[in-house]
Amino acid sequence: MNTTAASATEEAAAATTGTTATAAATATTGTTGAPAPALWGRAEQQDFRSRVRGTLLGSAIGDALGAPVTGLSLNGIHETHGPRGLSELAPAYGRRGAVTAATQLTLFTVDGLIRAHVRRDTGAWHPPTDVHRAYLRWAATQRDWGPDERRADNGWLAREEWLYARRGPGRACLTGFADDTLATLDQPKNPTARDAAAATRSAPFGLLVGWEPALVLQLAVECAAQSHGHPTAYLSAGAFAVIVHGLTRGDSLDAAVQRALGLLGGRPGHQPVTDALRRAASAVTGAAPGPEVVASLTTGDGRGAEDALAVAVYCALVAEDVPHGLRLAVNQGGDSAASGALCGALLGALHGETALPPAWLTALEGRAAVLELADDLALEMTQGPALHGPTLTTPSWLTRYPRA
Repeated sequence: MNTTAASATEEAAAATTGTTATAAATATTGTTGAPAPALWGRAEQQDFRSRVRGTLLGSAIGDALGAPVTGLSLNGIHETHGPRGLSELAPAYGRRGAVTAATQLTLFTVDGLIRAHVRRDTGAWHPPTDVHRAYLRWAATQRDWGPDERRADNGWLAREEWLYARRGPGRACLTGFADDTLATLDQPKNPTARDAAAATRSAPFGLLVGWEPALVLQLAVECAAQSHGHPTAYLSAGAFAVIVHGLTRGDSLDAAVQRALGLLGGRPGHQPVTDALRRAASAVTGAAPGPEVVASLTTGDGRGAEDALAVAVYCALVAEDVPHGLRLAVNQGGDSAASGALCGALLGALHGETALPPAWLTALEGRAAVLELADDLALEMTQGPALHGPTLTTPSWLTRYPRA
């Protein structure tokens, strides 16, 4: 492990899981390093669960909305879906509401984060390792026909048969998780990969509301580098996680973006990402929202991670409601699924699950599993000490999230 990673994870061991979504209370950490019982009121728990559900469901909806038009130019979108572009869920991968590898990997990110907290009871505390193991379980879904019942470490998520389908996984993800090697920032995987696939799976890091923003950034960056070693890719993932983190705590989107800019400033290679965020923020006061403004936010072919992030942040900032923001995010010539997933997560974290369009929710592939995982993450963050500990075992929880 490099020194940066070591210092970050050692600090993270002292991070608590007890800050409410409105920052109403913060748990303290005992001398053993185990978190003290969190001070969560009922209203704070309900608000947090709504934001967790909103983040994960919103990301999946945006992913599903953009999937049918990813790879098309704006003219191609208009030729296929009419002059107003794509306005409703359309078929992809043989059905309406189908999600891509971005949603699959987001779910495994959550699985890894829950297991990291469960494994802390054993004295082992290195979240990048647990998240990496989760990504290896995702990689198995891309090569196996179905769940391998012989794998004791699968837990419940890797037994979900609907996940055993290839939904456009990027080459960097497939090669990054092709072996057991844990990359570091000094020796990342795929150092030229700069697409948005690492960012689109990083919303769950922002749901660690008890962590300090700098640690959220560091963890997201370390985990992104497991497949995307270009600074633009992994810093986009880190910035996105910090923005989600601020929204989950109750900040405005503008304030969350400003915090991300402040944290990125000292990172080598930050300029493309900070420039992209500033373009998104400044465009809000310009022309009326539309495809022309969205196109002006991107550079090159519009498929870099920083471009997808800029589009998502801008569309979330100007969104009249969730459908408006998502339609704006996907009707463009860049990576529509990535921009949709990022924008959906931002709007879901900002407004909670009840702001999501019901008609799109009902058609969403895997909705039950997304909800189940969202509720499990909310339980772990708010009630973890009641579920497991050095002297406490809840068999059903450890069956779902094995310590192995």
